[in-house]
Amino acid sequence: MPSLDSSQSTTPLPTAPSWKIKLLYDGECPLCVREVNFLKRRDAGRGRVAFVDIADDAYDPESNGGVDFETAMGRIHAVLPDGTVIQNLEVFRRVYEVLDMGWIYAITKLPMIGKIADWLYGLWADRRLALTGRPDLKTIVADRQNRLCQPEGRCRLPE
Repeated sequence: MPSLDSSQSTTPLPTAPSWKIKLLYDGECPLCVREVNFLKRRDAGRGRVAFVDIADDAYDPESNGGVDFETAMGRIHAVLPDGTVIQNLEVFRRVYEVLDMGWIYAITKLPMIGKIADWLYGLWADRRLALTGRPDLKTIVADRQNRLCQPEGRCRLPE
């Protein structure tokens, strides 16, 4: 009977993703979609950025750094290949760097300018739903829950 060499494994080794950053975006936000379409054109099919629409009923937090729908709707998030979750303006800095346009957000790395830019992003994030003519976050989350869950309390899980 042939012996198994311990250096040979039948379990495939996990491979690193081909993307450099996974961007979680709201596919029902017209401004977000406009930005994502621009970024997709810049990515030009290279796959450097993985785009994940959190508004899709199949959105799965476990496949996306554990970022649940409500949290993702409150602020922009991204996941790095090592599983690190980043949010807010840092997401834009990283995505633009990956797409060789880091110069656009480079000035926001300066301490004072960065604080102001982060504060401005916070204002935008807190008001983006109203500014784009959408219901508040609580209503959106409740509507999603109602759409995905049966009257018996069983919820459809993402596939």
